[in-house]
Amino acid sequence: MRRKLQVLALPLLVCLAGCPTTGGSFCAVEHPIRPTKAEIATLSDASVAAILAHNEKGQKLCGWKP
Repeated sequence: MRRKLQVLALPLLVCLAGCPTTGGSFCAVEHPIRPTKAEIATLSDASVAAILAHNEKGQKLCGWKP
């Protein structure tokens, strides 16, 4: 019984210890999206909204400047 409890507890401990900080992974791999004027003219409204959301998230989490 004790062995079974240890086997069940191990994945929980791994999950709890796996990522002690938040925000670092996004800032480490992502960068602001800065389309050119020519690209902006061809973007759909949905694409513009997605870029804006991405850049706002980076501004909040990583301190990106406009």
